[in-house]
Amino acid sequence: MSQRILVDHRSGGALSVAGAIEVPAVAPAAEPAERAALRHPEKAHRPDNPIKRKPEWIRVKAPTHPIYHETRELMRDNKLVTVCEEAACPNIGECWSQRHATMMIMGEICTRACSFCNITTGLPKALDHDEPRRVAEAVAKLGLRHVVITSVDRDDLRDGGAAHFAAVIRSIRAAAPDTTIEILTPDFLRKDGALEVVVEAKPDVFNHNLETVPKLYPTIRPGARYFHSLRLLDRVKQLDPMIFTKSGIMVGLGEERIEVLQVMDDMRAAEIDFLTIGQYLQPTVKHAAVDRFVEPAEFADYAAMARSKGFLLVSATPLTRSSYHADRDFAALRSAREAKLGASTARSI
Repeated sequence: MSQRILVDHRSGGALSVAGAIEVPAVAPAAEPAERAALRHPEKAHRPDNPIKRKPEWIRVKAPTHPIYHETRELMRDNKLVTVCEEAACPNIGECWSQRHATMMIMGEICTRACSFCNITTGLPKALDHDEPRRVAEAVAKLGLRHVVITSVDRDDLRDGGAAHFAAVIRSIRAAAPDTTIEILTPDFLRKDGALEVVVEAKPDVFNHNLETVPKLYPTIRPGARYFHSLRLLDRVKQLDPMIFTKSGIMVGLGEERIEVLQVMDDMRAAEIDFLTIGQYLQPTVKHAAVDRFVEPAEFADYAAMARSKGFLLVSATPLTRSSYHADRDFAALRSAREAKLGASTARSI
């Protein structure tokens, strides 16, 4: 069955409609500045950054397919938080129309205040300890081949939510043993031992996004540390070399090409298997401004450079997001690893 539950951790972006006015993917009645003040109180005092008109290659159609509405009702009926809506993902129409719903665990309120992200900032509620069972039941009921699980940042928890991630993984293994599991985690900054708890639960893919180049961290990802995130992914490979590792960045925030190439080199030094690169899209006027819209040819160039550096898999397009086409990409990852191992064996004979 081709259905899956995906998680696209904090992808910045607002939906735009081809041939029509631009509309937000999350659609309360408030105007953008008012909505930002409600969802992002820490950004309310900032001056407005006008949202640039998107080029034709990055516009998407408004969701009208009946299956889109069915998927939305399915999420409502199961009381699941969807990152598609919370993060204003531009792919919501396509994914939900294919029953590719997305969800976040550990609530919908994040303790971080990244300037690119549309997830609500504030003090999260207590963990729902029944959530692992409900997620596993949903995976089994839908007969998913591949599932992606992410969360908000939970700096308020002693372990950053690591034990909860592990509980979700174990519950899915018990309820749906044939389903492969991809996780997209926070950075577990200053949470000693947390990473080991998650890796011990043995997800098939461990994803953590670097998000941007090092120089932009103070303004774009102020609560995180670039080299900590890099070491996190490197440590996963040290703990269990068989787990695929994955990371992604956004472009169009003011980075230079040479900086993107350096991030690629840093990732390969940490033995990261899969790289995603997508265009940053500004969720509201209170978020970081788009510096420029990167043209498709430049994305193709980034993809070619990344492949030459040894990544097993690369996805680099304007609308690429961390968990977009994740089930298809996991199959490609396994095939790429098998081909690489086969070539290595042949050379050693």
